[in-house]
Formats: sequence, C-alpha cells, structure tokens
Amino acid sequence: QVQLMESGGGSVQGGGSLRLSCAASGGTATYYCRAWFRQAPGEGREGVASISIYDDTLYADSAKGRFTISQDKSKATLYLQMTSLKPEDTAMYYCAVRPWSGPDCPTRADWYNSWGQGTQVTVSS
Repeated sequence: QVQLMESGGGSVQGGGSLRLSCAASGGTATYYCRAWFRQAPGEGREGVASISIYDDTLYADSAKGRFTISQDKSKATLYLQMTSLKPEDTAMYYCAVRPWSGPDCPTRADWYNSWGQGTQVTVSS
C-alpha cells in the first residue's frame, strides 16, 4: 500500500501562488498514475489534474492555464504549481495514485486507490 503525504498548502490572497507537494512511500509497483483532487466544504471531490508515467497531463477546465502538475519520478514526488489563485480554489487538496503503465490517467476519484490526508488551501479575496 502506498502512503502519500501532501504539503505546501496555506492561506494566500487572490492572485497569489502556491506549490503543493505529495511524497509517496511504501509502494511496490513500478508505474503509477498520479493526480490531484480537491474538495470544498459541502461539495464532492473534484479532479484537478493528472499525470502519467509518460508525463501526459490532463487538467480540469478550472485548472487550465493556471495550474501545472509535474512529478519527480526519482523522488516519487508529485507537484501542483498553482498561480492566479481565486477564492473559488479554496478547498482541501488531495493527491492520489494508482498503479498504471498506460498513457492516460483519468481525473475520476473512484479510479484511484491510494490517497493522502490532504492539505488545505485558502484563498482570500
């Protein structure tokens, strides 16, 4: 079972930037899909972005042009660079992984089988 630990959340003003990290440990698979999700109070978990072992990326419309997902495979670490943050980006952000060697990684929460505890991002206007 993979253990995931997110970090980098915090409180910022609108227009600001944050970089989230997700460190993985304990996994035995060689290849993974990795993704970021977020959940605001009272809402469902929303896929933000995903990345494959080939570095193919997929973004939610709300993240396109503002967020960048990346990974350091040697460190088993996933990143989410967030810029031009808006109050509606306020949420708990989670990373998730699933062993997968294919090129396409979905942003459906039910597809992933390992999750971190989350890191809070709060954007003020």
